[in-house]
Amino acid sequence: MKLGIVGLPNVGKSTLFNSLTKAGAESANYPFCTIDPNVGVVAVPDFRLKLLTDMYKSRKTTPAVIEFVDIAGLVKGASKGEGLGNQFLANIREVDAILHVVRCFEDANVIHVDGSVDPLRDIETINLELIFSDLEILERRIAKTVRAAMNDKSLAKELEILRAIQAHLENGELAKSMTFDDEDELAFVQSLNLLTWKPVIFAANVAEDELADDAANNPHVNNVREFAAKNDSEVFVVCAQIEEELSELDDEEKQMFLEDLGLTESGLDKLIKASYSLLGLISYLTAGEQETRAWTIKKGTKAPQAAGKIHSDFERGFIRAEVVNYQDLLDAGTYAAAKEKGLVGLEGKEYVVKDGDVILFRFNV
Repeated sequence: MKLGIVGLPNVGKSTLFNSLTKAGAESANYPFCTIDPNVGVVAVPDFRLKLLTDMYKSRKTTPAVIEFVDIAGLVKGASKGEGLGNQFLANIREVDAILHVVRCFEDANVIHVDGSVDPLRDIETINLELIFSDLEILERRIAKTVRAAMNDKSLAKELEILRAIQAHLENGELAKSMTFDDEDELAFVQSLNLLTWKPVIFAANVAEDELADDAANNPHVNNVREFAAKNDSEVFVVCAQIEEELSELDDEEKQMFLEDLGLTESGLDKLIKASYSLLGLISYLTAGEQETRAWTIKKGTKAPQAAGKIHSDFERGFIRAEVVNYQDLLDAGTYAAAKEKGLVGLEGKEYVVKDGDVILFRFNV
């Protein structure tokens, strides 16, 4: 999973990136300190992995990972060359979702590029830049399709879809607010890789003292929640400064620090839940003496395609999947005991993999 982090300058975006990945992107109180996109990979915390590793005495444990791409701060007019121009846009065309950090804290010592804190205005600013960038892409694609359609009448439908999206964006709407019932149409729209088609997670960056009650009384956060609800987006509350402090601690110290703050989970935990929910993802597990590993797949994925995440040969030569729920396996004590109790199912090509399934794939190529 790959997330692109965007946000106006001085909203806490690079601070959050640093804390999530410990990659050390420069963070300072002035715009554009992150000029090239910084990339960091972070492991997805999953308590099930340690339990299975201990059970199997696995030599290696491999968690699922999220890749973060930190993009230079944007300003109004970026798509027209203001600030760093629109060079950042190419860096987020390949991400699965956009993590949009919005400032919801007041601090006279941290300047805001527009002079005041207003997350809805900030969201609109960035959305407009994404819209303008997509319109440029569409204009070029339409011109190319018009030429090609002179000799290929089958392109008329594509041209119709492109012009419909163009009109929608020109009205200031995001592409993802459009609906396409036809699967071929949907596949075509997805192939365009439009920024305004990508799912969005909002990170509402608040002051430390607002974390314990999830910023319930922060009007800025409530405005972002309302906006997210209307736009099929996820939102979570975070304090980038606290996340930075947490990133310096070991697991035990981290837990104590969270408890002192009256918190049960870190911002990273919240983000991962929001990401998996928004993108419709789950994890299945494989376990053995060699390695215990988590694999991320889409909800609804069938066994052969899940096997293909490990290796294409597994999907091509799929015979069956031996499946046991991780909790059932732990309760049984060993795989052999789980099998004896009838807890291991033999599943075929139509089996839909569930979160927490521990799977052994049988294949032949």
